[in-house]
Amino acid sequence: MIFICLILLTVVFVMVKEYVGSRQFEKRTLERIYAGYGSTPDRSYTFEELSHISMYYRKHGDADQIDDITWNDLHMDAVYQRINTCLSSAGDEYLYYRLRTPAKDMDELLRMEKRVRFFMDQEEKRHRFQQICWRLGRTGRHSIYEYLDHLELLGERKSGKYFLWDGLVLLSLAGMFVSLPTGLICLMAVLCHNLLGYFKEYRQIEPYITSFSYVRRLLKGTEELGKAESSEIGEELAVIREVYRSLKGFLKSSYLITSAGQGTGNPLEVVLDYLRMLFYLDLIRFNRALHALRTHMEEVDRLITVVGELECDVAVGAFRKSMGEDWCVPKLQEAAAGKLFLCAKRLYHPLLKEPVPNSLDVRRGVLLTGSNASGKSTFLRAVAVNALLGQTVHTCAATAYQAPFYRIYSSISLRDDLEGGDSYYMVEIKAVKRILDQARQERKRPVLCFVDEVLRGTNTVERIAASTQIMKKLAGGHVLCFAATHDVELTRLLEKEYENFHFEERIEENDIFFPYKLMDGPATTRNAIALLRMLGYEEDITARAEEMAERFLSDGSWR
Repeated sequence: MIFICLILLTVVFVMVKEYVGSRQFEKRTLERIYAGYGSTPDRSYTFEELSHISMYYRKHGDADQIDDITWNDLHMDAVYQRINTCLSSAGDEYLYYRLRTPAKDMDELLRMEKRVRFFMDQEEKRHRFQQICWRLGRTGRHSIYEYLDHLELLGERKSGKYFLWDGLVLLSLAGMFVSLPTGLICLMAVLCHNLLGYFKEYRQIEPYITSFSYVRRLLKGTEELGKAESSEIGEELAVIREVYRSLKGFLKSSYLITSAGQGTGNPLEVVLDYLRMLFYLDLIRFNRALHALRTHMEEVDRLITVVGELECDVAVGAFRKSMGEDWCVPKLQEAAAGKLFLCAKRLYHPLLKEPVPNSLDVRRGVLLTGSNASGKSTFLRAVAVNALLGQTVHTCAATAYQAPFYRIYSSISLRDDLEGGDSYYMVEIKAVKRILDQARQERKRPVLCFVDEVLRGTNTVERIAASTQIMKKLAGGHVLCFAATHDVELTRLLEKEYENFHFEERIEENDIFFPYKLMDGPATTRNAIALLRMLGYEEDITARAEEMAERFLSDGSWR
């Protein structure tokens, strides 16, 4: 009895110690998360991780989402990482989807705004939701949707053979009362068969248990969330309660299988593990849980959507707070026929640590000129990113932003397609062509497009001629185009269709400075030759180059 008591006390001590340790770890972690609300996230991502984060978006695609060219042009993976403070895979994946999926109407954005404000203002309820999301956690190497897709590969699994071998165990035990040696031999043979068969079967289902575990954590978290009462997120809570009720059967069936292999090493759990193996208990439960889950996949998707949406709202609030006072809720509206515009005050790029804000108010296309490194491309991206953020997360890095709803496209950071065999020029004209094709769809929303150095991949004469005609086509009533160019000829050829702005540089004491301020009119200065001189190029190169440039500008001759 003393020995048994010591064993029990040891088990209790280990369990209490582990419980207290886990609670202390959770408390410290959550306190750090709460305190970090509104800070710039410092999480690092692998390429593989980013590819898995996009799975919810790929499962819920539609024609008006941001295409890959525009997403990459605007460095939106980096913008996503700047905004993302989600704690669960559901939040990670939904935020990525949200940034690639502009809102379909103002009502959608207003509902989102209501939820974002709720989590920004209600600190205690936000903390409770963050705790649920932290406990939910991430799925690891793969997306939850990849795990769920793999369940379909298993097909329908039957448990009849497991019950048969369990029955043989019981018969062997009963046989021991008739003939102890014979019964014992039979029992050992059946148990050995069951043990070996268990490991063989378990290897087949083990990759799928992660999805079970995640759905279970999702249900346990939403069970607690569903008990809350809040008018601001009342619709979402109603969906959570409804889905939870439909998946209760899965929750019961999956407990044994998801708890296997998570033991802490105490004797009681070791005994339970062997019972599971020898009697196929978790395999039987796995088949029941698999059936329950496969018949409710739509409900699981709805649950992931609602939880991801709410956590996305928390992340948007944190993003706003991290920008201090330098952000705004955009004023968006459906475009009136032929009346396109974009107005912004103190607009900047959210990825810059020390940005220079710029304001603009345009009613037609914009043609940007300026010297190298003066800020043209960054400004294009700043406007494009804010237009996208305004229509996706209802937040702009500006003190004011007003525009219609647009379909957003770009052609900025293109490169040769070595695998496809396309030259830079071919890649470029295909990218611009897709914008022209979208512009012709006048029944849809107008197009807001951004083009950096139109047709830079070809010779000067054809570039200017073709660029002029393309840009005139993009100046139609259904497109608002922002374009940057080094070809000053375009500022004269397109002065009726586009407003001219420029960025300039200042050369002082043999050094060059860029104020990054948007200026009216076309550029009148050049810095390419000056940069050669500052880097120590020989004077006969820079002086003669300067002389040739001045002669061409005066009489159009390259003599």
